[in-house]
Order: sequence, then structure tokens, then C-alpha cells
Amino acid sequence: MKPTGGGIMLAAGGTGGHVFPAQALAAELDRRGRVVDIVTDNRGQDFSGDFSDDFSDDFSGRFPGQTIHHVASATLSGRGLLGKLAAMINIALGTIQARRLIRQVGPAAVVGFGGYPSLPTMLAAITLSVPRAIHEQNAVLGRVNRLLARRVDAIATSFPVTKGLPPSKGQPKLVTGNPVRDDIIALADQPYTAAAPDGPFQILIFGGSQGARRFSEVIPQALLALAPELRRRLSVVQQCRAEDLDAVRQIYGQANIQAETATFFTDMPARLAAAHLVIARSGAGTVSELAMVGRPSVLVPYAYATDDHQSRNAEVLSSAGGAWLLPEAELDVPVLSGHLAKLMTDPDMLRDAAKAAHGRAQPNAAAQLAELVLTLAAGELSGRAAA
Repeated sequence: MKPTGGGIMLAAGGTGGHVFPAQALAAELDRRGRVVDIVTDNRGQDFSGDFSDDFSDDFSGRFPGQTIHHVASATLSGRGLLGKLAAMINIALGTIQARRLIRQVGPAAVVGFGGYPSLPTMLAAITLSVPRAIHEQNAVLGRVNRLLARRVDAIATSFPVTKGLPPSKGQPKLVTGNPVRDDIIALADQPYTAAAPDGPFQILIFGGSQGARRFSEVIPQALLALAPELRRRLSVVQQCRAEDLDAVRQIYGQANIQAETATFFTDMPARLAAAHLVIARSGAGTVSELAMVGRPSVLVPYAYATDDHQSRNAEVLSSAGGAWLLPEAELDVPVLSGHLAKLMTDPDMLRDAAKAAHGRAQPNAAAQLAELVLTLAAGELSGRAAA
């Protein structure tokens, strides 16, 4: 199928880790005067994910001025035989819907951001021979992108080393970086100011839509175990699951620790910039945003993440000295409390980590990805994949 228009179609959905890069690319393409269509599944109408995998709001608000389309999809992970069969039927239905949509819109190129919500649209682009690319946010190629990798015209990655990339079939593989939202980029030049030795110490804690319970169980108790002179300095912002809020608030209240807890925060970028230390999971978006703003962190990879990709993501910052990687198996009260006590009394260590994290920032990721996509759309990219 020859494209009939000059627009770009983006396929994304699921968690914020997949959506935020699409949001950043859409904004960059919009600045360049290109029409952008967004395709997601029905969950994209209203979903929660994080500041990077933890946010909750209306999907359409993330793409102002863009047309949003919905097609059927489903995940194949964690299902029995009947569940997998039902998922495959939904994916097939979504692919038929996406084929109809692509014929109607006539995009010059289609870009997938991984996750099962992107799969039907990318399969439709393959069967219609529309120029197509995928972007991988993590340091390990995700299952859907792995399935598509041999059938796309270009692969964009976030990190110089991405595990699971297939042997080259001639299509370009470009390290563009992981695009982050404009409101994060706006904070990139805000310097890190270490806490005074006896001054307030702000900790930002978020555990993602997966695994937040473990954070709620361990982190408040670890802060409670700090020496009184350290507890008095604490100012805590913690994202929790709704069912954990009361227990977490009770612990902080008993310890007289100043704390703000909620299921999500609408001003997370500003809270990130204000933090002296972040404790978080290591989704790709989280790692990219920590680097962009330049804030030190303790990263606890989600132990059940597919192919342990969160550990690989965390290593990008920890290997540079910009974060401390704490495996979930080692996350307990004595270990974390001891680590926090050391960090709170060593502002130089935190300052150095902030600088190292910022050194891993990729401020031109959206622009580089846009260049790749527009080159593909113009038919100027060599190594087109077979349908």
C-alpha cells in the first residue's frame, strides 16, 4: 500500500513507559507541522501507569490536537489456554480494525512503542507494506518489539546496548535515546542543591503500578528505624496503592515524619526536581527522567519484570555512579535504613550522583527519533523490510 497522506501514525498504550515517549514524539512532530494519529486499545481511554509507569488521567489529554483511534487488543502474558485464545482473537480483530484505519488515514509511516496495545496496528502496517519502525524504551527488547523486529524498516533504541536485538537484516538500528515529556525537559537545567547537614531532606518514593505494595511495607519502616536526629529532617512524598494508604500514613504519623501520601500526583515533575533523593522502580521512563533532571536515586528493579529488564535499565545509571541499585531480594528494613542514613549524612556523595545521573541524559531523543521517522516517511531510508 502506498501512503496517501503525509501524516505519521503512532501505536502506543498500556503503561506510561510506553505512552510518554509517544507523547514526546507527537509533540516534536507537531512542532514540525506534521499530522499525527494515535492508535491505542480501549484501555487507552482511561488508564493508570507511572511517572513513567505511575500516573492516572485521561489518555486524550496527553495528545492535545491529535486524533486518537481505538482498536481491539489483549495481552498474551499470564493467561491459560482459553485466555490466550481469546487474546489472539482480540488481536486479530484489532488488526482488521487497524488495516481499515490505515487505509482510511493513509499515513506515510507507522511507529510502534511496544506493549500489546501497539501490536494490531503494527501487524496491519506489515500486511499493508506501510513504512514502519519500532522504538524500544528498555535495555532489553520487549516481547512485542521482539516479535516485530525482523519485519520493520528501522529500530530505534534508548540505550547503546539493548539485549535481544535480532541479527541485522539490513534495516537501520539507531540509538535515539528515550524521548521524555516537555515538562521534564523544562527542568533539565534546574541544578541539584544538596540538603544542608541539619536541614530538611526531601525523599520522593514511587513504586509503579506493579510492586508498590513492597515499597509501602518496607520503606516507611526503614525511615522509622533512622536515628531521631535524621527522622526530624525528613520530608517524604510517597505514591502508594489505595489499599496501602492508611497503613503508611499511620506509620509516618506515629514517627512524626512529615509525609504526603497519595495514589498518584499530578505534579510529579516538580516533585522530582525538588527531591534530594528518589527511591523508585527502574522502568525505562523513570531512568530517563531521573537522568534528564539529574537527581540521585536508589533503584529497586521490579523482580518480576519481563526478562529482568528493569535491572538492565538501572545499571545504566548505577554503572555511571548516578544511582544505587538495590535488588528487591535485598530490600529490607535494616539494609535500606543503613543505606539512607549514610546518604543523608553525605551531601557530597549525593551531589556527585546527581551530576553523574545528569551525564546520562538524552535531551535530543525526541528530535533524533523524529528525524528517523520523517526520513522513513519520505522513502529515504535504505534497507526496507519485506512485508
